[in-house]
Amino acid sequence: KVSQSPLITFNLEDYLPPRMTELDLCTLVGDDVLREAAFRNTLKANDFSAYQNTVVRLYLSEDLIFPTWAPILLSGRLADLGIASIWAPNSETFWSQYFREVLGKLDYSTFKGKPIVLKGCGDKRIPRDAYVQAIQYLKPVAKKISYGEACSAVPLK
Repeated sequence: KVSQSPLITFNLEDYLPPRMTELDLCTLVGDDVLREAAFRNTLKANDFSAYQNTVVRLYLSEDLIFPTWAPILLSGRLADLGIASIWAPNSETFWSQYFREVLGKLDYSTFKGKPIVLKGCGDKRIPRDAYVQAIQYLKPVAKKISYGEACSAVPLK
């Protein structure tokens, strides 16, 4: 019966990147003081090819005073190489920001007037915020929305 249902499953796992890596800005600083010229040279000399086909979480592992321009320069260097990056102090913040960006770019017209199941209980990397964002986009277009699995879902709309 469930296999014949017109329900469309909206699975946030389908939007996870192929790979996520992390880059600690502290590893790019030679001493305790960040100097702009030295940092620019480090960015030019560094081989970032290991980060190709990933989304990179930029962060600081130590409580250092870091100028705002440092992660901006790094992100710009990665962007020049076609590498996406997100500044996030922890993994949950990274995933929230990642899903906000991804969900904001989707075309929801295919869900217009259709019953949707927002699949839950999946990959632990998907934060609650991603589900909150998904419902914001799906609610205006979907006929009906439930959360969970097709066989046991909680109605949301």
